[in-house]
Parts: sequence; structure tokens; C-alpha cells
Amino acid sequence: MRIANIGLLGYCLLAFIAFAGFYLWAFKQRRIAREKFAKQELLKELLLSVDFRLQKLKAVVIILGVALLLISLLRPQWGFRWEEIKRKGVDILIALDSSKSMLAEDVLPSRLQRAKLSLKDLTRQLKGDRIGLIAFSGTAFLQCPLTVDYGGFLLSLDNIDSNTIPRGGTSFSSAIQEAIKGYAGGQKKYKVLVIISDGENLEGDPLKLAEVAKNEGIIIHCIGIGTKDGELIFTQESGNREYVKDKEGNAVKSRLDETLLQKIALATGGSYIRATSKEFGLSLLYEERISKMEKRELEGHLAKNYQERFQWPLALGFLFLLLEPFIPERKKIN
Repeated sequence: MRIANIGLLGYCLLAFIAFAGFYLWAFKQRRIAREKFAKQELLKELLLSVDFRLQKLKAVVIILGVALLLISLLRPQWGFRWEEIKRKGVDILIALDSSKSMLAEDVLPSRLQRAKLSLKDLTRQLKGDRIGLIAFSGTAFLQCPLTVDYGGFLLSLDNIDSNTIPRGGTSFSSAIQEAIKGYAGGQKKYKVLVIISDGENLEGDPLKLAEVAKNEGIIIHCIGIGTKDGELIFTQESGNREYVKDKEGNAVKSRLDETLLQKIALATGGSYIRATSKEFGLSLLYEERISKMEKRELEGHLAKNYQERFQWPLALGFLFLLLEPFIPERKKIN
């Protein structure tokens, strides 16, 4: 036997103890009140018709009825049958720009932190889809392979910061190439790559690799984060807030460059979305495009399907409560 709502066990025990304790207290108070009302000899005459055993029986019936209702609330289960659980979904690789330009705060709390918050929201929407994570700046690294373990994905996401990739810069080519490697083999469909970046590509030919990705059945969606006016970039190295500077010692200002992101998305039949602090767009992208894609059947597994038995204590509990008013409190006097 198992209890489905085990988290309610403590509350139900407290409720039962309080209810049973109330009845014991009530009986004691009634006895004290009777003793104050009249002397013992007179009470015996006055209470000749009262059957105290039946009163106690009524209390026991009510307490048992409430106990059974509380047990049904815990959802007891026993007996089970094996069922094959099959998943259907899409494979989604997220390529998250972790370069220093993502520390700019034109999108609060910062471009990188806002992207991470949106990805956490996305995991709550997934319906059996596998998700993986690529961190990239001057090069790319598969931080989390495709998985349905969303908790593991979130742990990998939390570990990403501007120092995750030691090589600076931004290379969409590296991110796309890493996604192609991650999707190597299998059918040429059900594959999605979402690139989240401020668009300041500094290396490679991402459009050429986008064509390769398209031939592999990968649809690339791009989310541009930042503003066209841009913002200065700062780091918290050595515990001090310092602005990033170029070789001439000037503070670096990072601006959103949408053009290349739009071209990459267009080349593979994907979508481009500009993110803001209020509406990032990732959830909308999933609902409107990704979740409506053709889904593949993922590997199934056997699971125990336990049989619900809460109906028995529920029915008995109601039966006891319905029975209680029909139990008399007085003796039959001839």
C-alpha cells in the first residue's frame, strides 16, 4: 500500500488529534457541569433515562467517520498494473551567448540573466520535448546534452556566466556547428536550434553553416536581446564594478545587431524575435511554432499505475456520519 498525498499526512494527524481531543474535552465539561448542577443522589434520579454508553458510542462513530474521511483525503493506493509510457516531442537545443556583451543592462537585470530567467519559464511549458544547452562566445561548448531531465538542464543553465567560455568574442558559427554535432545522425526533422544573443558576431560565416544546418533538418530560431541604443558593459571581477574597455582604454558600448540573426533564421525557415525586459518571446515562440511541429516518439518505459482505493474509506466515513443521528441517547423505559 502507498499514500499518494503523503505531504498531507502531518496535517491530517493534527486534525484528527484536535477533533478527538475536542470530544474528550466536551465529555469532561459535561460531567463537571452535571456535578455542579445537583448532588450525586439527585443526578441518578434525573439521568435514569440517559444511556451514557450510547452517548460514547455516538462519539466513537463520529470520530471514526472523520478519521475515515481524512484517510480518504490521503488517497491510499494498493494494487498496480504495468503501463507503457510513451513520450512524443521535439528536440530543442538552446545556444546561449555568454560573451561579456551579454552583461549589458539595457534589458534588466542584464541580457544574460533575463535570458536565463526566460529559459527557466520555458522548461515549465515543455510537454515531453528534449532540451539541451550550448554555451558560446568565441567558441562553443555543449553544456547539457539533449534530455528530458529538466532539473539537470536547469543546473547546467545556472552554471553559465560570462567566464564559462574562456575565449572572448561571439561566434554564431561555433554555436551552429556544435548544434550540428549534437544532432548528428537520426532523421532530418524534429530538430530545433534557438540562438539567444545580442547579435554582435565577430567570427566565421554563420550563414554558410545555417545552410548546412537546414540540410540536416535543423530549424534555427533567433532571439535578439538588447537595444539599438545599447549600453555600457561592466563586470564584477575582484568584487569591484568595472566597465569593460577596449585597447585604447575607452568604455565599450554594446548594441543589438539584428540583421545577421534575422538572416540566419530566414535561411532555415525559422523565426526572429526581439526580446525585451517585459516580453522575452521564448514562450510565444514555443507555443506558436515549436509545439506545433511534427513530434517524434521518444523511447518509452514501463511505469506502475497504482489503483486508487480512497473510495472505500470515503464511503465508510460518510456511512458512519449518516448512521450517528439514528443512535439514541436514552434508554427505553417501560
